[in-house]
Amino acid sequence: MLIGITGTDGAGKGAVVEYLVGEKNFTHFSARAIWEDEFVKRGIESNRENMRLVANEMRSVHGKDFLVTYYLNKMEEEEAGDVIIESIRTTAEADTLKAEGGILLAVDADTKLRYDRITGRKSSSDQVTYEEFVAHEELEMNDPDPNGMQKAKVIAAADFTIMNNGSLEELAVSIDEFLKFVNYD
Repeated sequence: MLIGITGTDGAGKGAVVEYLVGEKNFTHFSARAIWEDEFVKRGIESNRENMRLVANEMRSVHGKDFLVTYYLNKMEEEEAGDVIIESIRTTAEADTLKAEGGILLAVDADTKLRYDRITGRKSSSDQVTYEEFVAHEELEMNDPDPNGMQKAKVIAAADFTIMNNGSLEELAVSIDEFLKFVNYD
């Protein structure tokens, strides 16, 4: 099974990935891993703005569906079974995922809760004020750069959406409901 995960920042995409990897033996492929490798190669700081700019540049060079095509090749090379690709951010990525038989899962939660989560995880790209968090999200929902993120459209195209405003136990129940929905054994 091939799943692409999208959603808002701090909604719990990583928690969904951890569950699928730990409980269902999925292989995890991460967009962040690609961007972080680029930061090291270029000697630039790991932060949210650089992440957006590097991702946009790589899409302009390698195609707007770069993330998905990159990991589809890796899937084949590694003969991976069930796979989850984190994070689908452009409509081209979503289209390619679905054309390859993948399922798009969106995860969302209330804005204030998501902000509290991202500041709590202390990632280098998450050290922002609430106002910066909201401004970044507004840009990422429909980036004017033609190679940029269109998270609003991608989330709207999801095959299934999980609202994650509760506990990890409640999230696990929602993930299992999603897996039943997609007939995962």
